[in-house]
Amino acid sequence: MNDIRDPAASGAPVPAPGASAPVPAAGIPLRGSEHGAALGPSFYETVGGRDTFARLVAEFYRRVADDPVLRPMYPEEDLAPAAERLTMFLEQYWGGPGTYSEQRGHPRLRMRHQPFKVNPDARDRWLAHMRAAVDTLELPPLAEETLWDYLQRAAFAMVNTFEE
Repeated sequence: MNDIRDPAASGAPVPAPGASAPVPAAGIPLRGSEHGAALGPSFYETVGGRDTFARLVAEFYRRVADDPVLRPMYPEEDLAPAAERLTMFLEQYWGGPGTYSEQRGHPRLRMRHQPFKVNPDARDRWLAHMRAAVDTLELPPLAEETLWDYLQRAAFAMVNTFEE
């Protein structure tokens, strides 16, 4: 009987020691197990690393700067610190450096957003600005869909009131 833990038993190609691990044609890396190391490049690497996330965040905050609902949620006069925090968070989430947690601890997104009135209007504005920013990246379709799916789920999870 074949051992299901043995990749060769499944009939799937197994790279030789030191060879590159398989990556599906879509560019999404496989993992050796649920919590195992990636067997290929991370999403972060696949979409272009820090440069891609820095461009996304810069475009997003360029739009937020003029938004009458979202801009007041940022206490800093300069949006650069917020942009750096979001860039570090997205980098870490998608498999890049863990700088966000090293500097700020666990992300705790709902807790960090609790002091602000995040209602459906704020969520929809956030999503509109982020959608426009994502569109500027011109990512491959699967990467764009993967990123956008996460951003939508995160935005809906941040809603903490239904008051106007």
